[in-house]
Parts: sequence; structure tokens; C-alpha cells
Amino acid sequence: MLGIRNLRREVAVKYEQRYGMKLDPDGEVVVCLGSKEGFSHMCLALLGPGDTALVPSPAYPPHLYCVALAGANAISLEVADSQRFLSNVAYTCQHLYPKPKVVIVNFPHNPSTAVVEREFYVEVVKLAKQYGFFVISDLAYADVVFDGYQAPSFLSAPGAKQVGVEFTTMSKGYNMAGWRVGFCAGHPEMVRALSTIKAYYDYGMFLPIQVAAILALRHTDEAVARQAAVYQKRRDALCEGLNRLGWNVTPPKASMFVWAKIPEPWAKMGSLDFAMKLLEEGDVAVSPGVGFGPAGEGHLRLALVENEKRLKQAVRQMGRAMGIKLPPGKGTAG
Repeated sequence: MLGIRNLRREVAVKYEQRYGMKLDPDGEVVVCLGSKEGFSHMCLALLGPGDTALVPSPAYPPHLYCVALAGANAISLEVADSQRFLSNVAYTCQHLYPKPKVVIVNFPHNPSTAVVEREFYVEVVKLAKQYGFFVISDLAYADVVFDGYQAPSFLSAPGAKQVGVEFTTMSKGYNMAGWRVGFCAGHPEMVRALSTIKAYYDYGMFLPIQVAAILALRHTDEAVARQAAVYQKRRDALCEGLNRLGWNVTPPKASMFVWAKIPEPWAKMGSLDFAMKLLEEGDVAVSPGVGFGPAGEGHLRLALVENEKRLKQAVRQMGRAMGIKLPPGKGTAG
């Protein structure tokens, strides 16, 4: 259930190379069947009726619903302003009884693409020690970064291993989504608790997949960087096209999405109705922001999973649905 030792050791090596911090592969790393499985079972290990978790908002749905499935309560805190998020964590801890048991952080953030610097995690650790909560960091998009930005690890903050764990995955940067390979690392007792829960749910990962993951971690850093560059070009094509349609889109520094505020006059439709308009009149499928909670209303999440030509075509068809015709050039299909 823990994963073979050579794979856990390779995760520890990767953390030391990338973030300059040491992990014990025998007590501080466990292999998961994707980071989502690990996260959900960590919630079962830590939370129960009467407990509370603080969750980023807008929310990647499992961050909310895995807390609920564990029988606990979730309080959503907006992440657009990282300093305000920290202030809200402190305020909630000061005024809620019993205090929150878990704080979930997710940067680069899904869906909003918000990012933070390492100092943010330093402050999170200080708050965790002050108020006595556990931290779960979801670092799923660490490998998909742009413009020279490097996503910091929560575990690189001093004392982080004393208060929390971090989940990483090979689904994004390594293109192993269907293989379901993820990792949990950090606080030894939290890792042990997750391992105990997993012992009742699975018998571990298919061995050849674990071997493949070892080879990927050892030998494919350049390929991961090249893929991030591909996503960056797609991001640029989509953002340029949307801005030519009259949107006001800031290119994200990370993730496989663009989080776009719906422009007037279409914003008053609501994100669900506007998404349906784009689907029915433009043949373009997007994710309405309201699907990520009330804080997501007024936005769309647009995926970068298609090539540049297809994204330019999508922009042109979105313009058609909005009654805007773009001339040939950037942001169009031709």
C-alpha cells in the first residue's frame, strides 16, 4: 500500500533536488493512486463529525466534497488575494469554536490559477503552529508553470513537516493521468494515518506502473519543461484571442487553464447560461465558474488541452456566439 521503496526514494530525491529539503522515504512518503485518492483518504484519516476544514474558494470540487464525505464541515475562504486568505485563516481560528482542524491550500490554484511565493507558506506554518491545525497542500500543478515562475513547495517552509503534508501527482507534467500516480509527503504521523486508511481500501499500485514512474522521475525533466512551454504557447494564443474579443484576461503563471472574467454585457447572464450560449451557438465547451462555488460566478474556466490552431478556432466561434467577427490574424483560426 505504501508503494515500492525505490519509488518513494525517488520522490525524496526529487524534493531535495527541486526544493532543497530532505524527506525520509520510509516514514515521510507514501504512494497514492493519484493525488485525488490520497487527498480523499487523508480527509477520512483526519476529519469526522464536528470537525471543520478551511477550503480555498472558488473550490476544486473534491476539496469541498471529500471534507463532506468525511462528515466534517467546510468553510470556504477566497484565494484571489493571498494575504487576505491568510488573514481570514487567522480570523476564523480566533472566532470559531472548536478551531478548524485542517487548512487546505492549493497553489497553483484550480480553478483560479492564483499563485503564491514561498513566503506565503512560511506564514501558513506560523499560523498552523499558533492555532494548532493541520495543513494539506495540493501541489498538483507544480510542473505546469510559465514565464520563469517556479511554484514553491509548502514543505520547503521551515517547520512545515511538523504541521502538514503535500500531495503531488504525475498526471499533469508527466502525462500519466490515466495511470493514477500520486504522492503524499511530509508529517510522519499524517503519512502513517493515510497509510492505515489505504490499507483498508487498496492493495497498492500495479508494479510496472511504479517502475515507469521511477524512470519518468529520473529521466524526463527536460520533457516536462518542454511540455510546459507548449502549454505556455497555448495560453498565449487563447488569452490574445479573448482580449481581442473585448475580454480582460491576465495570462496565468501556471496550470492548464485560463480563468476568465465574463465581460459585459454577457456577465449578467450568469456563467452557466453564458457557457450554454457558447456551446449552443458557438460549439465551444467551457466550464462555468459557478460549478466551483459561488465565488466562481462571473467566470469561465477554459482548458488548454487543445493545440493552438484549435484554440484560435474556438475563440473565433466564441466571437460568433457573441456577435463579434474577428478579422484574420492572431486569435483566429486563419
